[in-house]
Amino acid sequence: MSADTKTGLQLRSQVKKSGELELSLASVPTPEPSADEVVVRVEASPINPSDLGLLVGAADMTTAKASGTKDAPVITAKVPEAGMKAMAGRLDESMPVGNEGAGVVIRTGSSDAAKALMGKTVAMIGGAMYAQYRCLKVAECLPLPAGITPAEGASCFVNPLTALGMTETMRREGHKALVHTAAASNLGQMLNKICLKDGIGLVNIVRSAEQADILRKIGAKHICDSAAPTFMDDLTNALVETGATLAFDAIGGGKLAGQILTCMEIAVNKTAKVYSRYGSSVHKQVYVYGALDPRPIELSRAFGMAWGVGGWLLFPFLQKIGPAEGAKLRQRVVAELKTTFASHYTQVVSLQEALQLSNIAVYGKRATGEKFLINPNKGG
Repeated sequence: MSADTKTGLQLRSQVKKSGELELSLASVPTPEPSADEVVVRVEASPINPSDLGLLVGAADMTTAKASGTKDAPVITAKVPEAGMKAMAGRLDESMPVGNEGAGVVIRTGSSDAAKALMGKTVAMIGGAMYAQYRCLKVAECLPLPAGITPAEGASCFVNPLTALGMTETMRREGHKALVHTAAASNLGQMLNKICLKDGIGLVNIVRSAEQADILRKIGAKHICDSAAPTFMDDLTNALVETGATLAFDAIGGGKLAGQILTCMEIAVNKTAKVYSRYGSSVHKQVYVYGALDPRPIELSRAFGMAWGVGGWLLFPFLQKIGPAEGAKLRQRVVAELKTTFASHYTQVVSLQEALQLSNIAVYGKRATGEKFLINPNKGG
């Protein structure tokens, strides 16, 4: 291994017992790969909402302050007392960040599978991706087809597999159509493309006319704006047309999950043959998979007795379906990487730039249409 790759910078997040978040860059040794491992020069890693959960935790980023130097910036912010309870399991532990990424294999272990990846561009999963170099098992790498750049392959896992996991969950649980919130996101756009290609009814819930326009441009058929005064009627009508009885909710808090269940019940009852004082017997399910709104979920019980609200996460789902079925989903992602699963980024930043207050203020909002990509080797 060349001298300049023996160590590399890695972005770290630490919540201190004193109630302070600290973000910084650490110089870490690059491990020698074992037989079935490779070393990858990381060139692209997205900032997903799931990454922000680890990066900033429960900190109040309006209190964020910058110190350190241009090459070694340090960001600190206060963690409210209420948020410290949720952070109890990670106090005073310096944690690497970044769920997924892509880059070029620069060193391999001795196994044939590892050697076959030398010089290849690969997508990666396994955490600690906001780093210049990453040592991983061959099984955690996905070789990308010729002509695919690290930036194009950086979001191969979390969003594409989550979107495919939603349609697969729908099939396995006996539903015929879906509802999705925060629907104009990168993930939401992928889900629309999947549903259009596979002939699945999809009801998209957005929060503005601008977000609705994003979806119309890619051919979305059913779009409901939760800010519109006609939202409940619009949603009910879309549910009647599609027959959707399963929703995936990225918002998490507030009234939206209950509103979706209420409209599902109304839609089901429009075609009911028999009245039941317990409501319809059709099961209606909302899976919460995000927390864009950290408030409690409010449920006004207006949707009978056949309903459920639960959590859904990608990695438990993949474990549930097993490696063979998971491999089929990954193969589809690779085959449609430039079409169905293409991601769009508004900025590419270095590790140092990722710790600039002006950039944190933008990507920390988790706003639709503001997707950042970190290139840990930018300028290197």
